[in-house]
Amino acid sequence: MASRAIAFASSKGHELAGRLDLPADAPRAWAIFAHCFTCSKDSKAAAYLSQGLAARGVAVLRFDFTGLGASGGNFASSTFSANVDDLCAAADFLRREHSAPALLVGHSLGGAAVLAAARRLAEARAVATIGAPFEPRHVAHLVKDGKVEIGGRPFAVDPSFLEDLERHDPAKAIAELGKALLVMHSPRDAVVGIDNAARIFQAAKHPKSFLSLDDADHLLLRREDALYAADVLAAWASRFISTPS
Repeated sequence: MASRAIAFASSKGHELAGRLDLPADAPRAWAIFAHCFTCSKDSKAAAYLSQGLAARGVAVLRFDFTGLGASGGNFASSTFSANVDDLCAAADFLRREHSAPALLVGHSLGGAAVLAAARRLAEARAVATIGAPFEPRHVAHLVKDGKVEIGGRPFAVDPSFLEDLERHDPAKAIAELGKALLVMHSPRDAVVGIDNAARIFQAAKHPKSFLSLDDADHLLLRREDALYAADVLAAWASRFISTPS
């Protein structure tokens, strides 16, 4: 396997920092991984799962959303809708430089983002969420006095961020997904309760599957939990994703 840093332009023109995790041989498919609200592309879950998929033949692009990690732009003025736009910019990069993503994977709020972005990414045939909230506004409780802690650092949050979360209709987006869906969630998730997984699953149409992550924590900090998710995800996705031409 190989891993290399890349960069691409957002829809607003600033640079987004990413990393490609590549199989040893030609990829059988390409995927995008969207990190959680308080994480980055270099979080343990993002790294472990992306590398696990690469080991199983799926190339993965993981990247930092606007204003986070090594990406440009201002996080304070960013919104959930901007995250969805960033995902589409990542897909544009893969489409232009490699092959359009057949698989979208999102962790926590990143899971809500891939569900919202999926309708705009026609080539994607499968979507997987990990510990995702049914409603994006679920993360609002993490904002305290106009700030949120990400990777141990405080970031200012504009009121428009919370207003934007309220505008999204997840039930409609999930019902109209038009792609295979795998919902992965731990029943012991203390950050995003398991009832969110049930609501996502019930809103979706078939083909859909559910994977219990047993005693994993919300952030998938244990390597074995992330690699288990990668194992099952790769096997499940193989029914839906095709080898790029």
